Amino acid sequence: MNTIVFFLEEPSAKAMLEGLLPRLLPSGWDVRFVIFEGKQDLEKQLPKKLKAWKKPNCSFVVLRDKDSGDCVLIRENLITQCSKAGKPETLIRIAIHELECWFIGDLTAVEIGLEIANLSKLQNKEKFRNPDRLANPSQELKRITSNRYQKISGSRAIGLQLSLKQNRSYSFNKFISGIKKLLCQNYMTP
Repeated sequence: MNTIVFFLEEPSAKAMLEGLLPRLLPSGWDVRFVIFEGKQDLEKQLPKKLKAWKKPNCSFVVLRDKDSGDCVLIRENLITQCSKAGKPETLIRIAIHELECWFIGDLTAVEIGLEIANLSKLQNKEKFRNPDRLANPSQELKRITSNRYQKISGSRAIGLQLSLKQNRSYSFNKFISGIKKLLCQNYMTP
């Protein structure tokens, strides 16, 4: 059986992926999550966790928020850590600025997931056309949902609805294309 292991900085990313991945991964793939206590914990422990992983037929994905950091430096640092741990093929994806940009990139998913009428109409407003530009997407998401968005429960509800093809977040689309490429490169019949 093939396994895909996600190294995540927070539980909300797992909640979102649990709803998204069944629509993205072929049947027969085992999914594992390693959740850290923030980005510093992820970066500190990632090499040890990767080195210790001995199960065969595993693919690895690291998902981290950009927050206010430099995306290129963050990615280079993670690539270096994965290479030093003997797993240079690890897929690195950065959510720009935060995971909530991915949700704002698909306001129809937010509308359905959180049961808020007419929220999707905001998608064509200039502010929401390119959600990766938002400086504080989590605050923006709470604002437009009148505080109905909560980090874990909201991520779970929205993750079930996120479109694999209709998202305005560039970083979300890079994540989806990266997973698809990884599956094509590593697919072995279970």
